Amino acid sequence: MHDLADIADWLHTSAIHHESTVHDTLPDPVFRVNGAPAVSFSTNNYLALANHPRLVDAAKAGLERYGVGNCESRLLGGDLPVYRELERRLGALKHKSDAVLFVTGYMTNIGVLSTLVKAGMLARLHGFRPKKRRRYAYFTDEYNHISIREGILMSGADRHVYRHADMDHLESLLKAADGISPIIVSDGVFSMEGTIAPLPALTALAERYGAILYIDDAHATGILGQNGGGTSEHFNCYSPAIMQMGTLSKALGAIGGFVALERDMADVLRLTSSAYGFTCPPPPDQANALLAALDLLEEEPERRARLWDNQRYFVERMAPLGYHMVSTSTPIVPVLIGDAARCQHFARALRDEGVHVDAIQFPAVPVGQARLRFMLNAAHTRAQIDHVVGVMARLASAL
Repeated sequence: MHDLADIADWLHTSAIHHESTVHDTLPDPVFRVNGAPAVSFSTNNYLALANHPRLVDAAKAGLERYGVGNCESRLLGGDLPVYRELERRLGALKHKSDAVLFVTGYMTNIGVLSTLVKAGMLARLHGFRPKKRRRYAYFTDEYNHISIREGILMSGADRHVYRHADMDHLESLLKAADGISPIIVSDGVFSMEGTIAPLPALTALAERYGAILYIDDAHATGILGQNGGGTSEHFNCYSPAIMQMGTLSKALGAIGGFVALERDMADVLRLTSSAYGFTCPPPPDQANALLAALDLLEEEPERRARLWDNQRYFVERMAPLGYHMVSTSTPIVPVLIGDAARCQHFARALRDEGVHVDAIQFPAVPVGQARLRFMLNAAHTRAQIDHVVGVMARLASAL
């Protein structure tokens, strides 16, 4: 019997086995599962745009104009004006002159981080002759998303891991890396922690040590900043050293990923990234829907205001219950439970009360740090928040 079969036998009797539920509808944040209504406190659809009529109408218009799929690499003839316009708008949102669109956020991290250290070598195949040979190394926060870790691994470059948001530790690693061209990588908002990266300090270190600073703004785009511009807008911190990555499947309600950067660097990525040049982009109807989402981001700032009002209300209601909230600075509010089996028990108890909350456990978080990851939404009502807090209060009393 091969290893996969052995692992399968073990998994189905293990405490870590997680069987995902099949929903009848998508959370917005209300949805139906097995015919019954439920409320999601775990959807990435932060601004409740995924089912917005304007996005649906824009997607229908894209389907009527372009059909259901691109079926071609953009480099080889599959480019469309809708992609160029979306990239222009995303670049402007991030205060950059351009952006490069990928099929998913995960593929963006894989495609960019595996390419940055190889771009010179790949360009040499086209006749480029570098002024000097460089040795690159990545400096990455220990809590960065797995797509970041896998993109760095694929690059073949050295990797130095610094303690979460510890700038002194990061600087000590940078000082020790003499003769290296550094690339610092951090989530903007950490998806399992809910913490915000210290972008001004990261930018200062990047500029001091001549580093590229790559920020994964998946959970910040559309959320942080006065206009939803993300971590840079939140801190009013902009620099030529920063590359800003984002996803389009969270606050903007569709599918895709991008990295915003200056136009000359964007051209290099389009030439050298296999994840851009050797696969299709998101379907054109999705690009059309995303243009509508960007319009709504500008036209309806009250959506983001409601999201933050709900976040503050949830935190205030939860505070007296005695739970340890890992972070309260973003719409991701993880509640630490500790034991994985107990965390699953909490998630099942909430589900029985018509509430869906993800039970996060190893390997997404360290062993012994299982947590319920509450994610607030612009469309949550006070009654829904009161209900979930009431269930958590009863669970606390039962312990």
